[in-house]
Amino acid sequence: MTGDKRVRLLIAILPIVACACTPTVRVAAPSEPITINLNVKIDQEVRVRLDKEVEDLIASNPDLF
Repeated sequence: MTGDKRVRLLIAILPIVACACTPTVRVAAPSEPITINLNVKIDQEVRVRLDKEVEDLIASNPDLF
């Protein structure tokens, strides 16, 4: 083979070799069921502090809200 034919042969074989080296990704279902533990306790405390003026305003105008 001459040098030119070798280069052409290598160029033709290179994509085949590159494809053979690509990794394979497989997606499979797990053998055991997935368990999600939702034992969660949520405590929330809301405190509203009103200034004395606002309290007086609400008390004098009960129809505001």
